[in-house]
Amino acid sequence: MLEISKSYVLDKDQKPIAVQIPIAEFEKIEEILENYGLGKLIEEVENDQILDKEKALQYLESLKNKNVEG
Repeated sequence: MLEISKSYVLDKDQKPIAVQIPIAEFEKIEEILENYGLGKLIEEVENDQILDKEKALQYLESLKNKNVEG
């Protein structure tokens, strides 16, 4: 488990309103979340149809045209 060093930011009534963490730990958390999201995306599309190069280029071109028109 990732150990996170925290510093609490308190308001004038000494109630916690935010947390500060070192940038290196934030970047590690960000990397973990991105990897998790990419893993989920890979799971979602692993059974999708695979296009050959020509069909993939045609599909990409159709997406570009939709963006220009709409």
